[in-house]
Amino acid sequence: MEMNAYEVYKKEEWQCIIGHAGFIKTAEDLYGAMASSSPNVKFGIGFVEASGERLVRFEGNDNELIEAAKKNAMGISAGHTFIILFYGAFPINVVRSIREVPEVSEIFCATANRVQVITVSTELGKAVIGVVDGECALGIEDEKHIEARRDLLKKFGYKP
Repeated sequence: MEMNAYEVYKKEEWQCIIGHAGFIKTAEDLYGAMASSSPNVKFGIGFVEASGERLVRFEGNDNELIEAAKKNAMGISAGHTFIILFYGAFPINVVRSIREVPEVSEIFCATANRVQVITVSTELGKAVIGVVDGECALGIEDEKHIEARRDLLKKFGYKP
């Protein structure tokens, strides 16, 4: 058994969702979930088949994001794993729709942070055992930080 960390390729302004799902039409269903979640979202999807031809299936509405999603899906290469790279929306705008896709069983992360996917390989194949999403905590927020966080949420329209 071998464990590895795959660094997801993404631009700083891109959001990323990584999850697990299982059916040949997963890429099409994820496309529908993304397209119906936010009118301005641009995205690329890569989905790793776990049996049959074991191809990376892909969909999307932005060529650069599609190519990056394909590259990342192949780099992760764990069966039934999907990756969605996008901009023009926040994860909070699309995650509910992704979760409602019937074949989605897990979402490992939904983030704009730098991401590493931790995989393990066995004689059967490869599996995602977790993700590293961002960096370690440096401290605990104080009143100044709380105020700044709440102001940011107001700016984004999530708090009155």
